[in-house]
Amino acid sequence: MESREEILKEIEELKHRRNAIILAHNYQIGEIQDIADLVGDSLELSRKAAATDADTIVFCGVLFMAETAAILSPEKNVLLPDLKAGCPLADMISRETLKMLREDHPQAPVVTYVNSSAEVKAESDICCTSANAVKVVNSLPQEKIIFVPDRNLGHWVARSTDKELILWEGFCPTHEVLRKEDVLKVKKAHPQAKFVAHPECLEEVLDLADQVASTSGILSFARETSAKELIIGTENGMLYRLRKENPDKKFYPASEKMVCPNMKYHTLEKVRDSLKEMVHLIKVPEEIRAEAYESINRMLELKVGSKD
Repeated sequence: MESREEILKEIEELKHRRNAIILAHNYQIGEIQDIADLVGDSLELSRKAAATDADTIVFCGVLFMAETAAILSPEKNVLLPDLKAGCPLADMISRETLKMLREDHPQAPVVTYVNSSAEVKAESDICCTSANAVKVVNSLPQEKIIFVPDRNLGHWVARSTDKELILWEGFCPTHEVLRKEDVLKVKKAHPQAKFVAHPECLEEVLDLADQVASTSGILSFARETSAKELIIGTENGMLYRLRKENPDKKFYPASEKMVCPNMKYHTLEKVRDSLKEMVHLIKVPEEIRAEAYESINRMLELKVGSKD
């Protein structure tokens, strides 16, 4: 059986041979984050990878993230180490169901959260991230807007806009599992801790937060706050990076249940095998890619920030 050191050495050799870059989302396991060239949010990673001269992108995230990398870097090989790494939230809406929603509200533009498939992005007018969703919605002249697929993020956006939002009933199961009573229990155990939550959480949870922020926003808040203890209301993989970057602070999960199984499929062995065999190659058909790119680019042209 190969040792961890042997696998790491092989990954480095394969990276060089393939002219590859390894991307790891903030929710990946620690050893995947440690071998990555870039760690961050999905769109942030795809944009940074597109700006490199790498021929191959190994995306340790979920399928829609690899699709986004392929949308922004059609000339590069984009690999997803384990095809089982899908996203339940992204799977809750399809291009066909979005088309039907459009037919019911023909005058309403579609704002789509980047946590969605390439086909859904292609059917949208503009994309948004959890960090810039309010600004994107407010940038549109229409008063009625379709917002998909995350209803919890949509409810959060609705608090900060006068627009009427037509919400799709999608949600992230990992964030949906966190309840008010879970947060109150941890806050009682750590009364000095600040609570920061991702806007994919339920409203009852966000009401308890000292700060509501995207994953990049959570990292910034943790770095900048004077608080020495923080309760983190997002997928628990975030705590690895938070602790690594802020060794002088203590971080507590809002709930031990906040684990995304899809984010945990990638392993060192699968990254190695992906590079060795050039699997699994994620391709987006050009017609879909071009339309999805336009939806993403309209957001980027607003210059309202693009971190998830």
